[in-house]
Amino acid sequence: MPGALHGLRVVELAAIGPGPHAAMILADHGADVIRIERPGSEINPADPILRSRTFVRADLKDVGDLRGVQELIDSADVLIEGFRPGVLERLGLDPEACLERNPRLIVARMTGWGQTGPWSARAGHDLNYISATGALSAIGRPDEPPTIPLNLVGDFGGGSMLLLVGVMAALYERSVSGAGQVVDAAMVDGVSLLMQQMWSLRADGDWSDERRANLLDGGAPFYDTYRCADDAYMAVGAMEPQFFSILLDGLDLTPEEAGVQHDRDGWPVMRKLFTDTFARRTQAEWIDVFVGRDACVTPVLSLTDAPSHPHIAARQSIITVDSVPQAAPAPRLSRSQGITPSRGSVLALQTMVAAWGAR
Repeated sequence: MPGALHGLRVVELAAIGPGPHAAMILADHGADVIRIERPGSEINPADPILRSRTFVRADLKDVGDLRGVQELIDSADVLIEGFRPGVLERLGLDPEACLERNPRLIVARMTGWGQTGPWSARAGHDLNYISATGALSAIGRPDEPPTIPLNLVGDFGGGSMLLLVGVMAALYERSVSGAGQVVDAAMVDGVSLLMQQMWSLRADGDWSDERRANLLDGGAPFYDTYRCADDAYMAVGAMEPQFFSILLDGLDLTPEEAGVQHDRDGWPVMRKLFTDTFARRTQAEWIDVFVGRDACVTPVLSLTDAPSHPHIAARQSIITVDSVPQAAPAPRLSRSQGITPSRGSVLALQTMVAAWGAR
């Protein structure tokens, strides 16, 4: 059975980060995605984030190539671009003009700062966007600089995921109105949205700006990571009383030794007790201890080890395509499964225009 988005046509203007990630997910679910690459750019059809695409080269400053790309956009459902505000217009692909030619088009614009605002034209990366929204300041130990959470929070959490929400919302609205529209997806907006629980806790007086002083930032000893005897780590997420009780049982500690779970005054003693206890055994030994206990305790695995975790392996969350490990399409739909990822293919611009025009 084809993917749920079979028949959806997407033009992706080559960029890095969240735009390609969003296009990958659309392709994973069966969308026909064409990625427009600049002349001379290096194309790696085996790159997992560029999987299941058709690549065409086009110089948007060349009149003939621009006309060919415009014809593809005229036949598309979605256009994804990640340039700074104003660049698309200067290239001759003004969103409003594209919508006049193709009134059902969804123009998905991915930026860090957004299409408007005093910093809209400013350069930036994931780290800058999460720092300006307050997210970065909440991650890490209080006596060290904030911890950089890869580029998961800005580029992909607040970027590609929110871009996809906008695309799906616009496609649904189009099914009612018949009209396309422009999606302004800014990472500063998306990251702020991801932080909503922290804003809610703060409004209730339950969130401090001090790092590791809160329930969800490692401040609680029962929601943290601990070093094992072999310098590997275990993650502990025993927040609820029933899980905390099972945690203590696995650690062979009594409630009297550990203290009252939510008594913050006792947390330093509890943390030291947990630290000392976990340090007595290797990660493998602790895995054996907790494998049959519902204590919310799991090993901290490397990218090398994660695919062999029994649950990850059973669900095939990480798959191998052309000898390259990569994430499987997600989420899973009951009737319309994601397509099997494949290497991208490179075609000539006019060949692609003719192929789309023939449908």
